[in-house]
Amino acid sequence: MNLEKQIYHRKSARNYLDGEIDMDIINDFMSTVKTLDESINYHYEILTLDEVNTRIGWKAPYYLALYAENEDLALENIGFVFQQLSLYLQSIDIGSCWVGMASPKKKDKDFVIAIAFGKSDDKSRDADSFKRKKLADISDYEDEKLIPAQLAPSAMNSQPWFFKHCDDGIDVYQVKQNILKRKLLNDWNHIDMGIALAHMYLSNIDTFEFFKKTSFDELKGYTYTGSVKI
Repeated sequence: MNLEKQIYHRKSARNYLDGEIDMDIINDFMSTVKTLDESINYHYEILTLDEVNTRIGWKAPYYLALYAENEDLALENIGFVFQQLSLYLQSIDIGSCWVGMASPKKKDKDFVIAIAFGKSDDKSRDADSFKRKKLADISDYEDEKLIPAQLAPSAMNSQPWFFKHCDDGIDVYQVKQNILKRKLLNDWNHIDMGIALAHMYLSNIDTFEFFKKTSFDELKGYTYTGSVKI
């Protein structure tokens, strides 16, 4: 299944239509999804609107509640895994949106974030409508291979990623937000990093590799997330 083309038309859906969805579609896709690291634990549950508390003005008929244990790269893995699902849903005419201000009415301590989804006519757009930083602002040089990551969604459109090319691939960094933004965006930005990595994977399925180094360049204002080969 080639989901790369969905990256260039992806839109966070906020207008939903009535209509039931066969949830086996989601479960079947999730049985084949790629993770950043197979040892990272996560799970999800599918909820209806009446099972969710939400503080946003629009509503969706269904929500995915995403859970992860407190371990290294757990949040990045959530973004990586479920952005693949989000793009898959778009490919079959189901809209979705990452939602930081919604949670299950009954949740456990490992709850991370929710994804709203449902049938929608508000799920795609042209690539030139994306409001994104220039490639030169998110990388040490303008590399068109990074366009899929450049187009990734992020909390408050914060676009927290930076890419540094090196001999064995590309080192990936996350911006250190100021104190005020850190309180709001810190966990979400870790998820955002995983979403950007998912776009890099889907654009380079045959060559993508994610790994962590013990030795890497320290960049002022950034923390090291990991490295990729694409």
